Amino acid sequence: MRRRSAVSDRGATTVLVVAMAGVLMFVMTGLAAAGGLVTAQRRAQAAADLAALAGASALTNVSGPADACAAAAGVAGGNSAVLDSCAPDGWTVRVVVSVAGPDVPWREVRVSAEARAGPG
Repeated sequence: MRRRSAVSDRGATTVLVVAMAGVLMFVMTGLAAAGGLVTAQRRAQAAADLAALAGASALTNVSGPADACAAAAGVAGGNSAVLDSCAPDGWTVRVVVSVAGPDVPWREVRVSAEARAGPG
């Protein structure tokens, strides 16, 4: 005959399952934030590439670097990005744009990207 101990293990599995569910939620939140950062970086790089191409194209069609930066700003805005800097140099244009990153409650996240366009 088997004797039951005074301390029962009843409910131990429930506590373990709840703890593992908490760990799983924590890991999934981290992966979602990392995925949001990667997505924002891709959007920022695409906007930077297109803005630099628009700026370089404007340099060949228009006579001033201000017009090239205005064209780059317009294309960046069309891609939900903000033109942070624009530096025409001869026939090339170097731009830096930023987009909003993933929503986190403790701070505003912005992701930036740089691109250069022009001959050579």
